[in-house]
Amino acid sequence: MRINISRLHHPVTALGPGTRAGLWVQGCSIGCPGCVSRDTWAPGDGTALDVDDVLAWLTGLGDVDGLTISGGEPTEQPVALRALLEGVDALRRDGVFTGDVLCYTGRDEADFHAVLPWAGDLIDAVIVGPFAVAEPTDLLWRGSANQRLIPLSERGRQRYAPYLDARPEQPPLQVTVEDGQVWMIGVPRRGDLRRLETALAGAGVALAEVSWRPR
Repeated sequence: MRINISRLHHPVTALGPGTRAGLWVQGCSIGCPGCVSRDTWAPGDGTALDVDDVLAWLTGLGDVDGLTISGGEPTEQPVALRALLEGVDALRRDGVFTGDVLCYTGRDEADFHAVLPWAGDLIDAVIVGPFAVAEPTDLLWRGSANQRLIPLSERGRQRYAPYLDARPEQPPLQVTVEDGQVWMIGVPRRGDLRRLETALAGAGVALAEVSWRPR
């Protein structure tokens, strides 16, 4: 079984509690206006990886606090996503993976569960809802006020209870450089991306293209 991804990254500290592994799927037909991850929309721009290879990557990271799955839209690959998460669950039962699984979706809660009726068995928490550019928020890990953080498992309820209504003064953001590309990880607030571009320009880094503007 293969899953179409945009990228894998570790460590991720801006999308969920602790130090995490991050997987961004490739392909999203929702296309929220103002999305910062337009580069993950086109399915043809991704890389098809064998689920076993993703699990081997996760295992090789050692002790991580969790796995965050974003995109792209994870629910548009339901069969591959289930195969991946069943593998993660097997790693958990074997004591190899002890973290939680957090999933982002642009679907509302009802649609999410309609597409992934098994989600409560394999996903610990989900952030649901399309990004609404006209509804800014300071809620942690969310891009707009309509988006909700919902624990799905007992592990999720214990892990995410302190964060359901958390409103940090500044959102956690990471900036990494890989193969000549600058990646921003996290959920920025209004104006953060402009400030990032300005700061990079001041450091002599000119961005030829950015994922949050149409090409």
